[in-house]
Amino acid sequence: MRLLLVEDDVYLQKSLSIALKQKGYTLSCVSSGKEAIVSAEWDSIDLVVLDLGLPDIDGLEVLKEIKSFNSAMPVLLLTARDKISDRVKGLDSGADDYLVKPFNVDELVARLRVLERRVSQQSGLTIDNKGLSLDSKGHTATLDGQIMDLPKKEFLLLKALMEALGRVLTKDSLEAKVYDMGEEALSNSIEVHMHHLRKKLPKNFIKTIRGVGYTIPKN
Repeated sequence: MRLLLVEDDVYLQKSLSIALKQKGYTLSCVSSGKEAIVSAEWDSIDLVVLDLGLPDIDGLEVLKEIKSFNSAMPVLLLTARDKISDRVKGLDSGADDYLVKPFNVDELVARLRVLERRVSQQSGLTIDNKGLSLDSKGHTATLDGQIMDLPKKEFLLLKALMEALGRVLTKDSLEAKVYDMGEEALSNSIEVHMHHLRKKLPKNFIKTIRGVGYTIPKN
């Protein structure tokens, strides 16, 4: 599970980063709203922990922007705004949870686990696009009703792209999805797996965005 931690307080960002890594999370940390939007859109992020009091853009605007290009992305808000009206505004803006500062790290982790379970349940759904049906839970893919013969890496590559329909995934983000922690990937491994996967799919099913990454356009 890769978290994007958006917090401009250097001390809090560092302490949360250490605590969450000890709990087994992989983290990307940024300090501004602009960085958060770019990272949430282009990096391999599963869940966002977002501080509302950012120096450049209000956190609620960052939340709305993230939800505009990935409505399924779970976002947990961190804030010193403790009024009920503030909480309601945050949740109405698309937040999945809300935690008021100061808070206990154990409570944060417990809330993250709830959102993790939601992500896991969503990833178990069947995704359909252009005659291809991918069952994440069953680890199978069918094309025009025929089961595809896909090695593990090719399946994980296809799964990552299908789960991000319409969005571009960079090579680095695909490597994070396809390879386990500590597993080494050759410099051209994604390109090799992509070449073999494309031979099993209709022409232009997967598009290359030169200089950026790969995408499967929506129907």
